[in-house]
Amino acid sequence: MESEGSLRERLIDVGVDIVMTDGPDSLGLREIARRAGVSHGAPRRYFPTHHALLSAIARRGFADLASRFEAAAEEDASPRDRVRALARTYLRYALEHRGMFELMFRHDLLDGKAQPSDLPPLRESTLPLFAHMVELVSRHTAERTAAGPATPAAVIAAALWTNLHGVAQLWAWGSLPLALGAAGQGAPEGADPLDRLLGAVLDAHLGPVNG
Repeated sequence: MESEGSLRERLIDVGVDIVMTDGPDSLGLREIARRAGVSHGAPRRYFPTHHALLSAIARRGFADLASRFEAAAEEDASPRDRVRALARTYLRYALEHRGMFELMFRHDLLDGKAQPSDLPPLRESTLPLFAHMVELVSRHTAERTAAGPATPAAVIAAALWTNLHGVAQLWAWGSLPLALGAAGQGAPEGADPLDRLLGAVLDAHLGPVNG
């Protein structure tokens, strides 16, 4: 007999599979229950609201992204190179897993008002990722100037994250490829179309490599 814990995890597993293959609009309770092979009322035993189940699925997305950040990290690389690897991972995740990325940053889930009170707000899942970015930015700026940056590392990291998130959204919507193509500034043939853009983002927030 399947335990309550394993059934709860199976419901989340099914939800993750649905959002990855069909997108967040397909995450209805009945559809999740159907694919999990349980009655349509079964999810309510483990998730009091639809939002609670969606939040649990989105937490898996943040855990997946965190593991990808860890895998992309090279301990011997410079802080700037590690920021670049983190930023590239963020953009690639956003573009390759658009459904999950959209779910992870849904405002109605992030504010936590519709989820069980015994769980921390989903928004707190972003804090370890942001803290890692702040640490790397702090180390990078410390290497660039002995006097330290005029702007706190947390503010620089927040601006960088904002820029990356905007790039991810505008690229997914097709606006940035269209604008860059119209301006004749697309990447050279065979090059990663995001690399030049990512380099400009890092230069804007961390300073040029030889600056």
